[in-house]
Amino acid sequence: MMNSIIEDIKRSFDSGNMITRLIIVNIAVFMFLALFNAFLPSVYTSFSNWIYIPSSPIKLLTRPWTILTHMFAHLGMWHMAFNMLILYWFGRIVGDLLNDRRVLPLYLLGGFAGAVAYFLVTNFAGVTGGNAHGASAAVLCIVAAAAWTSPNYTVRLLFLGDVKIKWIAAAVIFINVLATQGNINTGGAWGHLGGLAFGAYYVWQLRKGSDITEPMQDTINWIADKYNGIPKKGKTSLKVTHVAAKKSLIKKQRTSTNSTGLQKQVDVILDKIKVNGYDSLTDEEKEILFTASKK
Repeated sequence: MMNSIIEDIKRSFDSGNMITRLIIVNIAVFMFLALFNAFLPSVYTSFSNWIYIPSSPIKLLTRPWTILTHMFAHLGMWHMAFNMLILYWFGRIVGDLLNDRRVLPLYLLGGFAGAVAYFLVTNFAGVTGGNAHGASAAVLCIVAAAAWTSPNYTVRLLFLGDVKIKWIAAAVIFINVLATQGNINTGGAWGHLGGLAFGAYYVWQLRKGSDITEPMQDTINWIADKYNGIPKKGKTSLKVTHVAAKKSLIKKQRTSTNSTGLQKQVDVILDKIKVNGYDSLTDEEKEILFTASKK
């Protein structure tokens, strides 16, 4: 049975999109930490100090890897489950509208932005904080990116029915702003706002024509190619000419598209996604969505 379960997980990881892979990794890390804490609690307490991000500058200098590890480390079941549900719902929207290749960079950079916000307020704003862990800032970066890309995209929530994601994002921001004035997880609330702010900033920059995740995308692709044993392809003048021609063509298409007409097209496409799913879109409709996300 265990071999069958492992094979199913490997198959899902290899064939799934980036959201599926992030969820699998987060759940796997959670299960490891939960078992560790259950059977060796005293050892786990010491071990957690090396994977959670500390508020102390000295400790952070001696364990810089916690900037990455903290955003995959959950101890509480509900903390992990809630983050993964939100990641699944909003990550699919981001993957559909902005392309799956941007999901992992946004997750990592959002988590980093949350860590920076947490570190600053605990060291320079008098906020108490020992350490921080969890994917909340990274996940909320995804939420903000989805809401700023397509604020009128509608999702169906239990007990509430159809809700536009801009209202969900507004509620999350409001709750975390209030939490900054509380006595429980104040540093965490600032970290969440850091992740939200980065998601909004990313979409703002993307609409100006600047994709600030490209360096990380290139790094991730390079690592993936090395892992898969794929040799680096040399650049040719034909490829450069083709890319330049394609960019020129897209620019002309965008220039000739009336903004009002584009919004109507986007609304129709979003309605189609709600009914039939993203896979039902044509290549032209996908290109329209991508074009709209940069305006």
